[in-house]
Amino acid sequence: MLNHKRHVVFLSLTTLLLLSSFSLTLCEKASKNDEDEDLSFLEEPEDDASTTHHDHGNFPDPDQFEDDDEDFGDGDFSGFDPNSEEFNEPEVDDKDVVVLKERNFTTVIENNKFVMVEFYAPWCGHCQALAPEYAAAATELKNEGVVLAKVDASQENELAHEYDVQGFPTVYFFIDGVHKPYNGQRTKDAIVTWIKKKIGPGVYNITTLDDAERILTSETKVVLGFLDSLVGAESDELAAASKLEDGVNFYQTVIPNVAKLFHIDPNVKRPALVLLKKEEEKLNHFDGQFEKAAIANFVSSNKLPLVSTFTRESAPVIFESPIKKQLLLFVTKNDTAKFISVFQEAAKFFKGKLVFVHVEMDNEDDGKPVADYFGISGNTPKVLAFTANDARKFLLDGEVTVDNIKAFGEDFLVDKLKPFLKSDPIPESNDGDVKIVVGNNFDEIVLDESKDVLLEVYAPWCGHCQALEPAYNKLAKHLHSIDSIVIAKMDGTTNEHPRAKSDGFPTLLFYPAGKKSSDPITVDADRTVVAFYKFLKKHASIPFQLQKPTSTSKTKDSGSSDVKESQSSSTDVKDEL
Repeated sequence: MLNHKRHVVFLSLTTLLLLSSFSLTLCEKASKNDEDEDLSFLEEPEDDASTTHHDHGNFPDPDQFEDDDEDFGDGDFSGFDPNSEEFNEPEVDDKDVVVLKERNFTTVIENNKFVMVEFYAPWCGHCQALAPEYAAAATELKNEGVVLAKVDASQENELAHEYDVQGFPTVYFFIDGVHKPYNGQRTKDAIVTWIKKKIGPGVYNITTLDDAERILTSETKVVLGFLDSLVGAESDELAAASKLEDGVNFYQTVIPNVAKLFHIDPNVKRPALVLLKKEEEKLNHFDGQFEKAAIANFVSSNKLPLVSTFTRESAPVIFESPIKKQLLLFVTKNDTAKFISVFQEAAKFFKGKLVFVHVEMDNEDDGKPVADYFGISGNTPKVLAFTANDARKFLLDGEVTVDNIKAFGEDFLVDKLKPFLKSDPIPESNDGDVKIVVGNNFDEIVLDESKDVLLEVYAPWCGHCQALEPAYNKLAKHLHSIDSIVIAKMDGTTNEHPRAKSDGFPTLLFYPAGKKSSDPITVDADRTVVAFYKFLKKHASIPFQLQKPTSTSKTKDSGSSDVKESQSSSTDVKDEL
C-alpha cells in the first residue's frame, strides 16, 4: 500500500514537471515568434496621396498664440537662439537688478535675507513688459535691504528645472532662503507694496485726520483697526493678519475722530475693524474674534468686489482667492449694463462662499480667450460655475435672472450640478480608419467595453501632432479590419472629457477592453507604426493577428494594398503560440 502511494506521488510530480516544461516551451516559442515577426511592411511608404489630415477648421494660426506661448512651456528652454537676427532684446536700465547664474545663485540667496528672483526668457513679451517695472522696483528697494535679481532661464536650464519653472516670467520671493511665488500685478508699485508688507511691520499707524483723509483719497482698498493701544496683543494680531493678505493695506488708530472718518462708531467697543473699498459695496464691518486667522479670512472674503471684471490685472486676485468656487457671467459689451446688475444682486446672497466674475466675451484681449477656454460661444449671456481646484465646469440652463442664478449657486455649493464639457458636434459620418471622437460621443466610442481603443488627443496647430499624423493614419489603415481595435483622435482644444486628461499635445491614451473603469494607459512608445503595433499587441485585452500581405502592389480594381488582416480565433491564438 505504501509503495502504491509513493508511485502515485511520483507520477503526479512527473506530470507537473512535464506540463511546466511544455508551458515554458510554448512561452519561449511565442516570444521567439513575436521577436521574429516581420513587420517591415508596416513601414512601407504609401503610394496614394489620399492620406487624411487633421481638420484645422477655422482655428487661428499658431503665430497668433505668441503671447500664450511665452507664458507656458515644458521646462526645456534651450531651443531658442537669442542671437538670431529676428530677436532684439529691448534696452532697460536695470543697473540695480542682480544677474544670477548657477555659480552665484546660492551665494546671493544665503547672504541676503530678502531676495526676489525673476526667471525669464529674453524673447518673452511679458518678461519684456515687466523689465522696466522690475528695474524701477529694484532701485526703490535697494536701500530697504531687498535684492531684486533675475535668471535667464533659457541659459540656466538646471536652475530653471530645480525651481520648477513652467512659464515666463516666474517670480519667487526668498526670505532666509525659503521661497514663495509672487503672483501679484507686474507693476513697480504692486511689487514694492507687496514686498514692503512682507518685510515691514505690516500695519501702519494713523495719528492725524490729515493722514486719514489722504489715505481715504489715494487708496482703493484699506483695512482699519480701531484699538485701545497701538502696541500689544491686538496690534500684533492685526499685523500678523496683514502679512497673510496681499493687495490690501492695513492701518490702526486709537483716535475716535479717525475711526469716524472710516465709518466706525467712535463709541463702539474696541477692538473694531472695517474694510473700505471704492466700489458699489463700499463697507464691510468685522464682527468675529479679533485674531489673525479670523481677520485674514474676513479680508479675503470681502476684499473682492461683489462682481469682479476679468482682466489680466485682476486675474491673479480672482484665481488666487481661497474661495475656489466661482460663478462667471459671459456677456457681450452691449449687454453688460443689462445683466451686470442682475449678477451683482445675486452675488449678495453668496458673499464669502462664491466669487462672482464678469467676462466680456467679445473683448479680444481679455474676455474672448477666457470664453474660448471654457467652451463658451455665441452672443447669448451665459452663467458658468467653475471649481478652480479641480477645473470642473457647470452651465446654467435657463435665463440669466436673479432667481435662476441664486438657485444655480445653491445647487453648485452642494454639488448637485451636472458637469459641462466642451464638445464639437458629433460627426454625421464616422467611417474613416481613424474614428473622430468629440466630447458628446466619447462614452460611446472610447468607453465601449468590447473594444481596445487607442486615442490621440491633439491640437490642430500642434507641429508634433502634425508630424505624428502620417504614422497614426497608416496604423489605422493596417488595423481597419480588426473589429476589436479602434484607432481614434480627439481635438483637445474644442473637446474634453474627465477620462481624457492631457498635459500637452499630442497625448496618446490606451483604453483596454473590459477595463474602462480603470485609468487609461499612457502610450510611451516611439511614434512609429511598428512601435504602436507592438504596444497594441502587448496591451490589448483581445488578442489579434495581423498577417503580412502577400503583395503590396496595388491593382486597378481595388485601389488598395492586398493586406490580409483578420480577427484571431481561438485556433489563431494557438497557432501563434
